Amino acid sequence: MKQTYTAIVKQDDGWWIGWIEEIPGVNCQEKTRDELLATLKITLKEALEFNRQDARAAAGENYQEMPIAV
Repeated sequence: MKQTYTAIVKQDDGWWIGWIEEIPGVNCQEKTRDELLATLKITLKEALEFNRQDARAAAGENYQEMPIAV
């Protein structure tokens, strides 16, 4: 199942800047809007995987993973 996130994008001084509304720390800057969107997607995937690994490591042993939909 694919998740959908919200990218906030704008042009500022010749650069396109953007961030993912729901995930703090996922922000990028590129020369074009298309490059920005591609970089945001890559950065978001990396952040989600890092957070996933960090959460599993913090749980130690004998934990369960439960899907939650909102």
